[in-house]
Amino acid sequence: MKYLLWALIAFAIVLWIMHAKKAVRQQARKSARPEAPVVAERMVCCAHCGTYVPASESVPFSGVSFCSEEHRRLHSSSHPQA
Repeated sequence: MKYLLWALIAFAIVLWIMHAKKAVRQQARKSARPEAPVVAERMVCCAHCGTYVPASESVPFSGVSFCSEEHRRLHSSSHPQA
């Protein structure tokens, strides 16, 4: 009978610890900073090679976009402005 009482006490302690750990994990998830939603960015086509690049990384020039400064320069030299 004495061992049964100690076994019940040990079982209760194990259950209490498991419940406490679960509560801590849930609280950590709730307090964690929510991730910012992913926003799709507009893609633009390079006027020289036709590659699509994000608008924020493009090189705009005279109303057209380029994937790099080199392509802007090459396109401008092969298509002189009137």
